[in-house]
Amino acid sequence: MSLRIKIAKDYAEMSKLAADLIIDLLNKKPTAVLGLATGSTPLGLYEELVRRHRAGHDFSQVTTFNLDEYYNLDHEHPASYHHYMHEHLFQYLNIPSDHTNIPDGATSDPAEECRSYEAKIAAAGGIDLQILGIGINGHIGFNEPGTPFGSTTSLVNLAPATIEANSRFFERKDDVPQQALSMGIRSIMNCRGIILLANGESKANAIAAAVEGPVTEELPASVLQLHPDCTLILDRKAAAKLTHSRC
Repeated sequence: MSLRIKIAKDYAEMSKLAADLIIDLLNKKPTAVLGLATGSTPLGLYEELVRRHRAGHDFSQVTTFNLDEYYNLDHEHPASYHHYMHEHLFQYLNIPSDHTNIPDGATSDPAEECRSYEAKIAAAGGIDLQILGIGINGHIGFNEPGTPFGSTTSLVNLAPATIEANSRFFERKDDVPQQALSMGIRSIMNCRGIILLANGESKANAIAAAVEGPVTEELPASVLQLHPDCTLILDRKAAAKLTHSRC
Protein backbone atom coordinates (compact mmCIF):
# COMPACT_ATOMS: atom_id res chain seq x y z
CA MET A 1 0.00 0.00 0.00
CA SER A 2 1.39 3.39 -0.98
CA LEU A 3 -0.60 5.56 1.44
CA ARG A 4 1.51 7.69 3.75
CA ILE A 5 -0.12 8.63 7.05
CA LYS A 6 0.89 11.57 9.21
CA ILE A 7 -0.86 11.92 12.56
CA ALA A 8 -0.89 15.42 14.00
CA LYS A 9 -1.54 16.22 17.64
CA ASP A 10 -4.36 18.60 16.72
CA TYR A 11 -6.07 20.52 13.91
CA ALA A 12 -3.53 23.36 13.94
CA GLU A 13 -0.62 20.99 13.46
CA MET A 14 -2.50 19.10 10.74
CA SER A 15 -3.02 22.37 8.86
CA LYS A 16 0.63 23.35 9.19
CA LEU A 17 1.86 19.96 7.96
CA ALA A 18 -0.33 20.28 4.87
CA ALA A 19 0.90 23.83 4.23
CA ASP A 20 4.50 22.62 4.51
CA LEU A 21 3.93 20.06 1.77
CA ILE A 22 2.34 22.63 -0.54
CA ILE A 23 5.14 25.15 0.02
CA ASP A 24 7.74 22.42 -0.57
CA LEU A 25 6.11 21.71 -3.93
CA LEU A 26 5.96 25.39 -4.87
CA ASN A 27 9.61 25.88 -3.94
CA LYS A 28 10.47 23.16 -6.43
CA LYS A 29 7.85 24.12 -9.01
CA PRO A 30 6.52 27.70 -8.73
CA THR A 31 4.15 27.02 -11.64
CA ALA A 32 2.48 24.09 -9.89
CA VAL A 33 -1.18 23.31 -10.49
CA LEU A 34 -3.05 22.85 -7.22
CA GLY A 35 -6.39 21.13 -6.72
CA LEU A 36 -8.38 22.75 -3.92
CA ALA A 37 -11.21 21.65 -1.65
CA THR A 38 -13.82 23.49 0.41
CA GLY A 39 -15.72 22.84 3.62
CA SER A 40 -14.54 23.32 7.20
CA THR A 41 -11.56 20.93 7.06
CA PRO A 42 -9.16 22.96 4.86
CA LEU A 43 -9.84 26.33 6.50
CA GLY A 44 -6.79 26.02 8.75
CA LEU A 45 -4.63 25.09 5.76
CA TYR A 46 -5.79 28.16 3.86
CA GLU A 47 -5.08 30.36 6.88
CA GLU A 48 -1.57 28.88 6.92
CA LEU A 49 -1.05 29.59 3.22
CA VAL A 50 -2.16 33.20 3.75
CA ARG A 51 0.38 33.48 6.57
CA ARG A 52 3.11 32.05 4.35
CA HIS A 53 2.23 34.57 1.62
CA ARG A 54 2.37 37.46 4.09
CA ALA A 55 5.77 36.15 5.16
CA GLY A 56 6.97 36.49 1.58
CA HIS A 57 5.97 33.39 -0.39
CA ASP A 58 4.95 34.13 -3.98
CA PHE A 59 1.88 32.44 -5.50
CA SER A 60 1.80 34.45 -8.72
CA GLN A 61 2.60 31.52 -11.01
CA VAL A 62 0.23 29.03 -9.39
CA THR A 63 -2.87 27.67 -11.15
CA THR A 64 -5.77 26.20 -9.16
CA PHE A 65 -8.72 23.93 -9.87
CA ASN A 66 -11.47 23.34 -7.34
CA LEU A 67 -13.00 19.95 -6.83
CA ASP A 68 -16.63 20.93 -7.05
CA GLU A 69 -19.43 23.47 -6.88
CA TYR A 70 -23.11 23.28 -6.06
CA TYR A 71 -25.39 23.16 -9.09
CA ASN A 72 -27.90 25.95 -9.68
CA LEU A 73 -26.43 28.19 -7.01
CA ASP A 74 -25.40 31.74 -7.86
CA HIS A 75 -21.68 32.50 -7.52
CA GLU A 76 -22.43 35.30 -5.06
CA HIS A 77 -24.46 33.07 -2.73
CA PRO A 78 -22.60 32.94 0.62
CA ALA A 79 -22.65 29.12 0.55
CA SER A 80 -21.27 28.82 -3.00
CA TYR A 81 -17.73 27.60 -3.37
CA HIS A 82 -16.89 30.59 -5.56
CA HIS A 83 -17.73 32.78 -2.56
CA TYR A 84 -15.92 30.46 -0.12
CA MET A 85 -12.67 30.48 -2.11
CA HIS A 86 -12.69 34.26 -2.46
CA GLU A 87 -13.46 34.83 1.21
CA HIS A 88 -10.97 32.35 2.64
CA LEU A 89 -8.09 32.28 0.18
CA PHE A 90 -8.05 34.02 -3.19
CA GLN A 91 -8.51 37.58 -1.95
CA TYR A 92 -5.38 37.21 0.19
CA LEU A 93 -3.00 35.55 -2.27
CA ASN A 94 -1.43 36.93 -5.43
CA ILE A 95 -2.76 34.17 -7.70
CA PRO A 96 -4.01 35.87 -10.90
CA SER A 97 -7.79 35.55 -11.13
CA ASP A 98 -7.54 33.93 -14.55
CA HIS A 99 -5.40 31.18 -12.97
CA THR A 100 -8.22 30.12 -10.62
CA ASN A 101 -10.82 27.63 -11.84
CA ILE A 102 -14.05 26.49 -10.19
CA PRO A 103 -16.85 24.56 -11.91
CA ASP A 104 -19.65 26.89 -12.97
CA GLY A 105 -22.63 25.69 -10.98
CA ALA A 106 -24.81 28.40 -12.52
CA THR A 107 -24.33 27.02 -16.04
CA SER A 108 -27.33 26.30 -18.26
CA ASP A 109 -25.46 23.35 -19.80
CA PRO A 110 -23.87 21.25 -17.04
CA ALA A 111 -22.72 18.50 -19.41
CA GLU A 112 -20.75 20.98 -21.53
CA GLU A 113 -19.37 22.69 -18.41
CA CYS A 114 -18.08 19.32 -17.16
CA ARG A 115 -16.42 18.53 -20.50
CA SER A 116 -14.89 21.99 -20.58
CA TYR A 117 -13.56 21.65 -17.04
CA GLU A 118 -11.78 18.40 -17.86
CA ALA A 119 -10.32 20.06 -20.96
CA LYS A 120 -9.03 22.99 -18.88
CA ILE A 121 -7.29 20.62 -16.47
CA ALA A 122 -5.67 18.79 -19.37
CA ALA A 123 -4.59 22.05 -21.01
CA ALA A 124 -2.92 23.10 -17.74
CA GLY A 125 -0.87 19.91 -17.80
CA GLY A 126 -2.84 18.12 -15.11
CA ILE A 127 -2.98 18.71 -11.36
CA ASP A 128 0.27 18.38 -9.42
CA LEU A 129 -1.25 18.20 -5.95
CA GLN A 130 -4.89 17.75 -5.00
CA ILE A 131 -6.25 18.59 -1.54
CA LEU A 132 -9.13 16.39 -0.38
CA GLY A 133 -11.42 16.10 2.59
CA ILE A 134 -13.54 13.05 3.33
CA GLY A 135 -17.24 12.76 4.08
CA ILE A 136 -18.59 10.67 6.92
CA ASN A 137 -19.83 8.23 4.25
CA GLY A 138 -16.39 8.10 2.62
CA HIS A 139 -17.08 10.46 -0.26
CA ILE A 140 -14.29 12.50 -1.83
CA GLY A 141 -15.24 15.60 -3.77
CA PHE A 142 -18.96 15.04 -4.19
CA ASN A 143 -18.42 11.47 -5.36
CA GLU A 144 -20.92 9.60 -3.23
CA PRO A 145 -20.88 5.85 -2.45
CA GLY A 146 -21.48 3.88 -5.64
CA THR A 147 -19.73 6.38 -7.92
CA PRO A 148 -17.81 4.44 -10.62
CA PHE A 149 -14.06 4.66 -10.25
CA GLY A 150 -13.86 5.61 -13.93
CA SER A 151 -15.95 8.78 -13.50
CA THR A 152 -14.79 12.20 -14.65
CA THR A 153 -16.22 15.66 -13.90
CA SER A 154 -20.01 15.38 -13.96
CA LEU A 155 -23.32 16.52 -12.50
CA VAL A 156 -23.95 14.37 -9.42
CA ASN A 157 -26.78 13.82 -6.97
CA LEU A 158 -25.91 14.46 -3.33
CA ALA A 159 -26.60 11.77 -0.75
CA PRO A 160 -28.94 12.57 2.17
CA ALA A 161 -26.00 12.31 4.60
CA THR A 162 -24.07 14.90 2.59
CA ILE A 163 -27.05 17.25 2.41
CA GLU A 164 -27.50 16.90 6.18
CA ALA A 165 -23.80 17.54 6.86
CA ASN A 166 -23.76 20.61 4.62
CA SER A 167 -27.00 22.08 5.93
CA ARG A 168 -24.99 23.95 8.59
CA PHE A 169 -23.82 26.30 5.82
CA PHE A 170 -27.39 27.26 4.85
CA GLU A 171 -30.24 28.98 6.65
CA ARG A 172 -32.50 25.96 6.18
CA LYS A 173 -31.86 22.34 5.25
CA ASP A 174 -34.32 22.74 2.37
CA ASP A 175 -31.99 25.37 0.89
CA VAL A 176 -29.13 22.90 0.36
CA PRO A 177 -28.77 22.07 -3.35
CA GLN A 178 -29.54 18.48 -4.26
CA GLN A 179 -26.88 18.33 -7.00
CA ALA A 180 -23.34 19.51 -7.67
CA LEU A 181 -20.71 19.56 -10.37
CA SER A 182 -17.80 17.46 -9.15
CA MET A 183 -14.51 16.18 -10.43
CA GLY A 184 -14.83 12.41 -10.74
CA ILE A 185 -12.86 9.59 -9.17
CA ARG A 186 -10.70 9.15 -12.26
CA SER A 187 -10.11 12.91 -12.38
CA ILE A 188 -8.83 12.78 -8.79
CA MET A 189 -6.73 9.67 -9.35
CA ASN A 190 -5.08 11.37 -12.36
CA CYS A 191 -3.61 14.01 -10.03
CA ARG A 192 0.11 13.43 -9.54
CA GLY A 193 -0.07 13.90 -5.78
CA ILE A 194 -2.89 13.90 -3.22
CA ILE A 195 -3.20 15.15 0.36
CA LEU A 196 -6.30 14.04 2.26
CA LEU A 197 -7.08 15.97 5.45
CA ALA A 198 -9.38 14.69 8.19
CA ASN A 199 -10.00 15.85 11.73
CA GLY A 200 -12.46 14.97 14.44
CA GLU A 201 -14.00 11.76 15.71
CA SER A 202 -16.86 11.96 13.18
CA LYS A 203 -14.35 11.06 10.44
CA ALA A 204 -12.70 8.14 12.27
CA ASN A 205 -14.91 5.37 10.84
CA ALA A 206 -14.54 6.61 7.27
CA ILE A 207 -10.76 6.92 7.63
CA ALA A 208 -10.37 3.42 9.06
CA ALA A 209 -12.52 1.93 6.30
CA ALA A 210 -10.74 3.88 3.57
CA VAL A 211 -7.28 2.93 4.79
CA GLU A 212 -7.76 -0.61 6.07
CA GLY A 213 -10.89 -1.87 4.36
CA PRO A 214 -11.36 -3.24 0.83
CA VAL A 215 -11.11 -1.00 -2.21
CA THR A 216 -14.73 -0.61 -3.22
CA GLU A 217 -16.93 1.89 -5.02
CA GLU A 218 -19.20 1.77 -1.96
CA LEU A 219 -16.50 3.72 -0.12
CA PRO A 220 -15.05 6.13 -2.67
CA ALA A 221 -12.04 7.19 -0.56
CA SER A 222 -10.80 3.58 -0.51
CA VAL A 223 -9.60 4.04 -4.09
CA LEU A 224 -6.78 6.19 -2.71
CA GLN A 225 -5.10 2.96 -1.62
CA LEU A 226 -4.27 2.54 -5.32
CA HIS A 227 -2.75 6.00 -5.80
CA PRO A 228 1.07 6.11 -6.12
CA ASP A 229 1.53 9.35 -4.13
CA CYS A 230 -1.13 9.96 -1.50
CA THR A 231 -0.60 11.38 1.99
CA LEU A 232 -3.25 11.35 4.72
CA ILE A 233 -2.79 14.02 7.39
CA LEU A 234 -5.04 13.29 10.35
CA ASP A 235 -5.53 14.61 13.83
CA ARG A 236 -5.58 12.05 16.63
CA LYS A 237 -9.36 11.84 16.77
CA ALA A 238 -9.70 11.09 13.06
CA ALA A 239 -6.95 8.47 13.36
CA ALA A 240 -8.38 6.86 16.49
CA LYS A 241 -9.83 3.77 14.79
CA LEU A 242 -6.78 2.88 12.74
CA THR A 243 -4.88 -0.18 13.98
CA HIS A 244 -2.31 0.34 16.69
CA SER A 245 0.53 -0.51 14.30
CA ARG A 246 -0.42 2.45 12.11
CA CYS A 247 -0.83 4.88 14.98
